[in-house]
Amino acid sequence: MEEEYAGGVEKKFIYINRRAPHGTVYPLESLETVLIGAAFDQDVSMLFIDDGVYQLKKDQSTESIEFKNFAKAFRALEMYDVEKLFVEAESLQERGLVEDDLLVDVEVIARAKVSELIDQQDVVLSF
Repeated sequence: MEEEYAGGVEKKFIYINRRAPHGTVYPLESLETVLIGAAFDQDVSMLFIDDGVYQLKKDQSTESIEFKNFAKAFRALEMYDVEKLFVEAESLQERGLVEDDLLVDVEVIARAKVSELIDQQDVVLSF
């Protein structure tokens, strides 16, 4: 059901993050786009799969690669009412990570449920 708000119809957006946090601009651009969408009162979710799960890993150090460490910015998502963070269980497991290795609270979902989650959205953006 679509909900009305002052600026129009609220849409359900999901941002799929597939890439490692450093080496490309995609992860940072995804985060910036999420914050913009949330600022316009859209229903925003984020899904981390494949190497994208590394974006949420605690204790990242970027000094040796001379990239800005933006991982701590994920903690600010809650201030923008972005609270629907999903991580694919198999992606975590394949990379030797567990939920306690992540900086923020997430909902871990099975790979078989990913397409169901995506089907519930109005807009899907993949980074």
